[in-house]
Amino acid sequence: MAEQELKRDLKNRHVQLIAIGGTIGTGLFLGSGRAIQQAGPSIIFAYLIVGIAVFFVMRALGELLLSNAGYQSFTDFAVDYIGPWAGYVTGWTYWFCWIMTAMADIIAVGVYVRYWFNIPQWVPAIVCLVLLLGLNLLTVKLFGELEFWFALIKVITILALIAIGIILLIMGFKTNSGTVSVKNLWQHGGLFPHGISGFFLSFQMVVFAFVGVELVGVSAAETSNPQKNIPSAINKIPLRILFFYVGALIALLCINPWNQLNASASPFVKTFSLVGIPIAAGIINFVVLTSAASACNSGLFSTSRILYNLSSHNEGHASLAKLNKNHVPGNALVTSAIVLTGGALLSKIIPGQAFGIVTTISAICFIWVWSIILISHIRYKKSRPDLHKKSIFKAPLTPFVNYAVLFLFAVILVIMLIAQETRTALLMTPLWFILLFVLYSFRKKREEVKQISA
Repeated sequence: MAEQELKRDLKNRHVQLIAIGGTIGTGLFLGSGRAIQQAGPSIIFAYLIVGIAVFFVMRALGELLLSNAGYQSFTDFAVDYIGPWAGYVTGWTYWFCWIMTAMADIIAVGVYVRYWFNIPQWVPAIVCLVLLLGLNLLTVKLFGELEFWFALIKVITILALIAIGIILLIMGFKTNSGTVSVKNLWQHGGLFPHGISGFFLSFQMVVFAFVGVELVGVSAAETSNPQKNIPSAINKIPLRILFFYVGALIALLCINPWNQLNASASPFVKTFSLVGIPIAAGIINFVVLTSAASACNSGLFSTSRILYNLSSHNEGHASLAKLNKNHVPGNALVTSAIVLTGGALLSKIIPGQAFGIVTTISAICFIWVWSIILISHIRYKKSRPDLHKKSIFKAPLTPFVNYAVLFLFAVILVIMLIAQETRTALLMTPLWFILLFVLYSFRKKREEVKQISA
């Protein structure tokens, strides 16, 4: 029925900005402070390595999505090329890791608003969540517009930082931290001040910085002309990574020596304050606030679409597969929003550890999702060479690059196990997968009993 189909209302500019919004978030604006303290200037190489890996994941995702017009998400091709269990586990895992990420961001909204208003932290968090829910319930086009403007604010901020960095470099500007210079990249202990171990320890937060880039794939079912818009958005990812991440980090580290940045604060706030902009802290607080709201908005969108997709395939409650009069999965949106309110409770129980645990679990779950995409692509190329030959958007260097990226992900998980900061969260995460496999087994047995009874 037409009324039970998602509307293709996302235009090219929406898809492009969703892709940018997915690659610029709290991980860069806040998390980069901690990553810089761990790795020093070598953090630039960590972002480059993970960024290249993510690009190849996205190329595999793009080819798979465009190989079948019926694919609405990566859970669909996971079922076809790995098995029903892969679609079930990956779908619910993607929902879970976006819930975890959005929880961190909705908590952050409350923290940032308190910069201006002395009110309880949970109040602005709930207000923001209700507001985003109301807007998302209206039309998918409104979600696209919200992300368009949210992403635009982030882009303008980074462009301003890079432009200021270039001007100050040319001027040889002096700040309280010293002269703005490229030499700041290696003058304070070299490029690897904490050795190779510090460099590797930064990878968890770097991976978290890239979570959300696959939103281009989740929005495929609601994208007008996906054959054109999805390849266009994916192919621009390397340039965005080089410019927005690497460019911004180089500018930050030239203006401000890495050893003078606070691991728990935004390096962007410190840097803008250093260059003598009086209202810098307020400006960047607003930017980080919109970034957190943007991430929560993306979380609501992606989790609702995953719930809708799972329920459409009888892997969730049937009511979650219903669309409202605006062709939006309203029940799935409300369900995700209710679960997200648990973020306030989490921050109250473990305020000091909440962000670290949530980001680590989120990074691990996203590594699972990205790995499933790569494995599905390997099997697709092997089992459907006819489709691969005719593909208008072939993923390059496959299957070699797929195996190389999977190896990198395995190394990152080993690093998380070794590192004390991430070990607890890594050891907790398998409980989620055990629960999913148990639920899948029960579901499979129930279906077998129904078939026998019939």
